Amino acid sequence: MRVFVTGATGFIGSAIVRELHTAGHQVLGLARSDKAAELLARAGVEVHRGELSDLDSLTAAARACDGVIHTAFIHDFSQYLANAEIDRKAVEAMAGALEGSNKPIVVTSGTAGHPPGRTSTEKDAPRDPAGPRAASEVAVLKTAGRGVRASVVRLPPSVHGQGDHGFVPALIDIARRTGIAAFVGDGANHWPAVHRLDAARLFRLALEKAAPGSTFHGVAEEGIPMRAIAETIGQGLGLPVRGISADEASAHFDWMARFVQLDILTSSAITQAGLGWSPREAGLLTDMRESGYFS
Repeated sequence: MRVFVTGATGFIGSAIVRELHTAGHQVLGLARSDKAAELLARAGVEVHRGELSDLDSLTAAARACDGVIHTAFIHDFSQYLANAEIDRKAVEAMAGALEGSNKPIVVTSGTAGHPPGRTSTEKDAPRDPAGPRAASEVAVLKTAGRGVRASVVRLPPSVHGQGDHGFVPALIDIARRTGIAAFVGDGANHWPAVHRLDAARLFRLALEKAAPGSTFHGVAEEGIPMRAIAETIGQGLGLPVRGISADEASAHFDWMARFVQLDILTSSAITQAGLGWSPREAGLLTDMRESGYFS
């Protein structure tokens, strides 16, 4: 297949590109800058210049390919709502370009928008279907009834591995700055996690095999206690580990305060059974200790 990949130079997207090449697929990668275009060309990827707000460009690329994997998102949290709307429109444009073709499009979503207090499954709808990120998930799945083999891969807060620049490195930076590795309350709340290479294999399998309207969970570990993550950070940096109150969280964690208090338990049993996907890379805590997170 010739596959259009957005976010092809990103932490997850670049792993997907390698996974697709290994499986014999060709890749057309979206490049917003000269630097991104150079990185893609160096990786043997055909370059398509454009950006998420350029709907005509996205539509043309989707029509020119046999399938789409969408991992790009504008990670500027100061403009989160606006960027989520750009994402929704981009998803609608690419999926619309595939209507009636039965070609696949795989869109990235998250597990954080599901009800707390129980383990969520692939059958759970987003808690707020009109919420910023959920809107893209809802939009693409609607096209499954219009001749598009649309599916969604929901990813956990921690997608880890070499080159990680997400939430766990942010927590490590906060610990370095404040001198403690902290958790909120008793630290019994959970984050699910997956290694980026396991996630890349899941995206490839969804592209190749997903039935229209499918939702998958890219989760290797259902829920790691935040206290265990803080303890691993403390060990890695040689810092004390302690709990802080919810009232102290905003001052200590800044923009991360809401995320460190999330309690997310997520199953991927349906995904593993349906696609034959079996996570095989290191778990989050092992990866933190062995993959240079503290160097």
